[in-house]
Amino acid sequence: MITPSEVFKSLADETRTRATLLIASLGELCVCELMCALDDSQPKISRHLAQLRGSGLLLDRRQGQWVYYRLNPELPRWVNEMLLVTTHANAEWLSVNVSRLQNMDDRPVRVAASC
Repeated sequence: MITPSEVFKSLADETRTRATLLIASLGELCVCELMCALDDSQPKISRHLAQLRGSGLLLDRRQGQWVYYRLNPELPRWVNEMLLVTTHANAEWLSVNVSRLQNMDDRPVRVAASC
């Protein structure tokens, strides 16, 4: 069970906050999409995603050469609600990131995960 202090520690960094809110609003994203949206290097993005995965906020899956991240479906309701409200209230703050992602060339094609 993730605690409030773990959630807020995980989101205390702007890169982790932006990545989490993008995933919360757009769904599953791969590392390359987050690199484009956040205009940052693969090592930095991967390090932040590893922290978010370690905290239990995100889960990952590999599809060929791509690693995709999504919100952990077992997050408590209050976490999902907080992310949803924060995303909607801060659409302008995320608009540059969303625009970069929408203009990304060669976005990877998703294949539905088999569960």
